[in-house]
Amino acid sequence: MEELISIIAKGLVEDKDAVTVTVGPTTEDRTVVYHLHVGPQDMGRVIGKQGRIAKAIRTIVRASAGQTGEKSIVEID
Repeated sequence: MEELISIIAKGLVEDKDAVTVTVGPTTEDRTVVYHLHVGPQDMGRVIGKQGRIAKAIRTIVRASAGQTGEKSIVEID
């Protein structure tokens, strides 16, 4: 899942080396939290107008995780 998030984010940003994805601790209801880190100059590109791109990224990851039977959340840091 980290690779999927990384590929999507690297397609959006200019500084591809600054993109990192880390996995946070699993919550009580077995939800996996992924933290997406990008450079400060690329933050707007990943979030998008009114958060539309961020919402789309979260939707794709949630759908992909649903196929394997897990729950996931993407946090953009």
